[in-house]
Amino acid sequence: MAFQVSPGVQVKEIDLSNVVPAVSSTRGAFAGIFQWGPVDEVKTVSDGQQLVDEFYKPANTDAASEDFYSAESFLKYGSSLSVVRINSTGLKSANSGNNNSILIKNADDYINSFKSGQAAGTAGSFTARCPGALGNSLSVSVCASSNAYFNDNVSLVNDASNYAVGATAITVDAGASFLKGDLIKFQNHSQLYSVTNISSNTLTIKAVNQPSAGLVSAVNNDEQIDRYWEHFGLFDKAPGTSANAAAAGASNDEIHVVVVDEDGLFTGTAGTVLESYGFVSLASDAKDSVGNSNYYKDVIESQSNYVYWTGHATTIYASNNETRSLSQAVAAAFSRPALPIANPLTQGNAGRANPTVAQKSDAWTSHFGDAELIDISFLIVGSTSTDAGGGSESAQDTLADHNSLVNNAIQLAELRKDCLVVASPRRASVVGVSSESTQATNVKGDFAAVTSSSYAVLDSGWIYQYERYNDKYCWIPGNGHTAGIMARSDLLQDPWYSPAGFSRGQYLGITKLAFNPKQASRDDLYRARINPIVTFPGQGTVLFGDKTALTSPSAFDRINVRRLFITLEKAVSTAAKAQLFEFNDSFTRAQFRASVEPFLRDVKNRRGLVDFSVVCDETNNTDSVIDRNEFVCSIFVKPAKSINFITLNFIATRSGVEFEEIYGAV
Repeated sequence: MAFQVSPGVQVKEIDLSNVVPAVSSTRGAFAGIFQWGPVDEVKTVSDGQQLVDEFYKPANTDAASEDFYSAESFLKYGSSLSVVRINSTGLKSANSGNNNSILIKNADDYINSFKSGQAAGTAGSFTARCPGALGNSLSVSVCASSNAYFNDNVSLVNDASNYAVGATAITVDAGASFLKGDLIKFQNHSQLYSVTNISSNTLTIKAVNQPSAGLVSAVNNDEQIDRYWEHFGLFDKAPGTSANAAAAGASNDEIHVVVVDEDGLFTGTAGTVLESYGFVSLASDAKDSVGNSNYYKDVIESQSNYVYWTGHATTIYASNNETRSLSQAVAAAFSRPALPIANPLTQGNAGRANPTVAQKSDAWTSHFGDAELIDISFLIVGSTSTDAGGGSESAQDTLADHNSLVNNAIQLAELRKDCLVVASPRRASVVGVSSESTQATNVKGDFAAVTSSSYAVLDSGWIYQYERYNDKYCWIPGNGHTAGIMARSDLLQDPWYSPAGFSRGQYLGITKLAFNPKQASRDDLYRARINPIVTFPGQGTVLFGDKTALTSPSAFDRINVRRLFITLEKAVSTAAKAQLFEFNDSFTRAQFRASVEPFLRDVKNRRGLVDFSVVCDETNNTDSVIDRNEFVCSIFVKPAKSINFITLNFIATRSGVEFEEIYGAV
């Protein structure tokens, strides 16, 4: 006990309740090309809708379908997928500076390179939150004054002959007093009109909420025209002075900001308002009523799903990069533009439809390489078509690239030792190939040079399924489905159960297979460590094999055994961390055995093990081991084996034969 100076009672707790924790075995990982979403950043999604929310729908191309549905197909079975959007060649961010070289990959990239506004001269005031051509649909409108919000009598009708009902082009005295998108009202008229175009002093107008485009009633020469900001109806009043600014002696710090889906690519309806930020402040230290930052660039950074601020408009600041506090605004008031500030975003580029081998491999290594930082159970290879360098739709489907990608993935899994790589053959090997024997030969050839490893699962399939976002059918690699089947088997039973066959190996949502191997082809594939995907009439499509990519005969050439050991190793190694920096003595060793043995006993009771033994004593923790500050525990297990071959003997006998007499003879 601890040293005491005088008599007394000490209360101490000794925790002997350590157990081996449950570990995840159903988390997938995928890196691919998408239309939207952060680049080079891991996002975890749980279902198909969340995949769309984070990365948007697939573009109407083969490459986009292959990537999107490789990810989505896993989510038909499992509920956790870590997704990385690859930085493809030529990918650029839409921006209001009309610059074709801007790329903001993710939030960290924004903070490091764009948050200060130093790129304002090139990127403009706003840049799309995520790179890609989809950002070109965005526009940001800023109302920074009461005059920009509403201004009466900004101009007069200028036509001696007046304008009749139905007219769509109106000449005015001062076309510069209007902005495309403005709403206008003529003197003594209640009808609102939208300004759809401005050419010098001629306004093209469209009646709001009317079946016909032109004038609802005639207007006369010299009639007064009032203009409204196109989004004035979203706010109850014009921007002015915030209470925070007024208290500091400043004025006119408020602005309204509206983000619009101008072309309708996000919502399907052009002109849809996506976000609005009313009464935000131009002052860098402005606060709202509850003490949170009300500085408009901070509000947009923290709340917007569509845009980043990248620089101040020079019409409200002296320069793009100027920052002004409330106290500074007392002496140097903010400018108040008479018209709204339009910020259409342009120059976004989707980049190439396929990644290079290096881009995809780097995404795997950078984001899924460290087992301590991210927990994954399956690395889904997806399509192995790569960028041929000839344009956005140019692709190559070479054996060399296929082998490089699969082997790079296996190398990562071998380093992690806690996940399985799931790969399919090349598209060209099975899609559009009419001969089954040729398909079988092609598939075997695709995997002949793939590294021997128990951390990989190879399937035979490309799958034809409905692509609902573009209303068509598409071919996708089977590996997303195959990984999902393994994840589902964990949810149905346990990782050490084989994911193959009619009980746990059923594929979902499949129209047909490009390659449906018959028995002879299945034999060839299985000998080549490839798991056939087979459609049986009336019985569905199933994974009809449970081999790993290990070439040498071993217990680890079966998926269920490899996944059993992954589960055991992850769980026990997690529990073992509690022993770090403890003493290597009989107490610690006994405590560790007491936590491991019940766990293994439970696995055995759940049919994962035939038997086990835990040795953690002085026989393997010798003096020399202890002196090296090491701790050794040897765990011996006999894994349960799945049935791959069934023999049914039906024996006919004579009438007078006793069955017991012949049991051993057949």
